[in-house]
Amino acid sequence: MIKKTFLFLLLTILCIPNFVLAYSDYIVVGGENIGIELKTDGVMVVGFYKVNNEYIASNAGIEIGDRIIAINNQKISSIYDLTNNIKSSDGNIAIEVVRDNITKQFTLQLPKDANNNYKTGIYVKDSVTGIGTLTYIDPNTKLFGALGHEITDSKTGKMLVISGGSIYESNVTDIEPSVNGVPGEKNAQINLENIQGNINENTNKGIFGTYTDEFDNSKLYKVAQPNNINKGKAEILTVLDDNKIEKYEIEITDINNKQDTKNISFKIIDQDLLAKTNGIVQGMSGSPIIQGEYIIGAVTHVVVDNPHKGYGIFITNMLEEGEN
Repeated sequence: MIKKTFLFLLLTILCIPNFVLAYSDYIVVGGENIGIELKTDGVMVVGFYKVNNEYIASNAGIEIGDRIIAINNQKISSIYDLTNNIKSSDGNIAIEVVRDNITKQFTLQLPKDANNNYKTGIYVKDSVTGIGTLTYIDPNTKLFGALGHEITDSKTGKMLVISGGSIYESNVTDIEPSVNGVPGEKNAQINLENIQGNINENTNKGIFGTYTDEFDNSKLYKVAQPNNINKGKAEILTVLDDNKIEKYEIEITDINNKQDTKNISFKIIDQDLLAKTNGIVQGMSGSPIIQGEYIIGAVTHVVVDNPHKGYGIFITNMLEEGEN
């Protein structure tokens, strides 16, 4: 009886799925300004133009935000692929797109212009660039997280579906301060010759990937669980000039365990930061939030009507998402 019971318990343990998270208890805190380049999964339709006084693509049923994934059954992953496949066609093309996770097919008869080039009537893009702030690097896995929110397409407002991407060294050149109703922004130069990491995911909790550059792991911060976080004073780390990371004081006003992303409400109380930015500006997304020896989260959103106030995501939510 004892042997049978032991065997049953052993089998039960072995059959339990392994959902143990592997992120480290202590992580490298970011704060660096980063350049971001995302490669779309397929080629994204961003607009239309008239061909022979008609919107031939739009009239065929194609919509802004569609991702073109094939032309005449040939896979498309870039504008280069798209152009070459159209050039080698006879002008009759079958276009396969993805819209809201559903694959759709359309056909177009393409006319030629005066230079004998086929005209599609479609404006497209295959990549997106911008800037943001690095939140953390896990020193054991080299996984990184940044932004704390998704990157969306400016035309459709939808989260970009990506095939990959990179983060780059970036230096802040100047700041456009926020005003009530209009968030300001950081302006920066991106050094495309210095790739710092590869992006694998774009999610509602940030962008995630593998950090490939060197980093300083001499100062690690403990990962805060939500119950470690207190209302009151804390700090954010961000860059406002060149590549210098500085600490600025904030006050946490509320903690919300029920949200996916807007977990921490705060207001900026640092007078130096307010003098330079008048609050939160675009490009601060991902700025780590520190309380004592803990990293507790990252800046994600600004309250547009009062840019002195904003929201942050729990660091644990980012770490868990980065491992999915």
